[in-house]
Amino acid sequence: MNTNIAELEERIGYSFKNSDYLYVALTHSSFSNEMKIKKCDNYERQEFLGDAVLELVSSDHLYREHPGMPEGDLTKLRASMVCEPALANAARCFGLDDFIRLGRGEEATGGRAKESIISDVLEAVIGGIYLDSGIEAARRFILKFVMCHEDEIVSFGDAKSKLQQLVQAKGKTVTYEVTGESGPDHAKVFTVDCLIDGKKVSSGQGRTKKSAQQDAAGKVLRSGSCI
Repeated sequence: MNTNIAELEERIGYSFKNSDYLYVALTHSSFSNEMKIKKCDNYERQEFLGDAVLELVSSDHLYREHPGMPEGDLTKLRASMVCEPALANAARCFGLDDFIRLGRGEEATGGRAKESIISDVLEAVIGGIYLDSGIEAARRFILKFVMCHEDEIVSFGDAKSKLQQLVQAKGKTVTYEVTGESGPDHAKVFTVDCLIDGKKVSSGQGRTKKSAQQDAAGKVLRSGSCI
């Protein structure tokens, strides 16, 4: 775990006036429980707020950037850009996962690599920036680190459908198998393996089985080596 918060602020180009917002954003409940910190000091409340800010800013941006695009297409594009895999990928671009404060148990079970956790922390950072400086500062962060991946998202779109088409064109079959689930009932994380002709080619995670399948399919498309 990287504890140099100043380094993270330099990476994102934003210095918090109240650093508590950043510390809270980086704190998973497993860490706060182990350290006997009161429960409100984990990222969950800020993630709730950041999710709403992200939806507003991304919706406004796509509405202005795509005049004439039907509502249904705007909804699909926004969903693709703010889904767990997309947010986790955006966060990894500046190494946010290195700074997450996890409890020993969560760390040992691979929590630092879980896209559900990484995406939640990114939304909590957005919530923290909003609380620290308002909507315009949050907007600049979102445009810089989330919406900048639009071309890549559009290229992959519905990863599961695209992979299905590519695999079928080669006379092969693609299937998905749920191999694990973790977390409480209100925040389940599913792990799904993607298999081509019965051979595992990737593994994905998500808050739903469908999002985990999309994550696994997207990994195959990005690698291109198993199709």
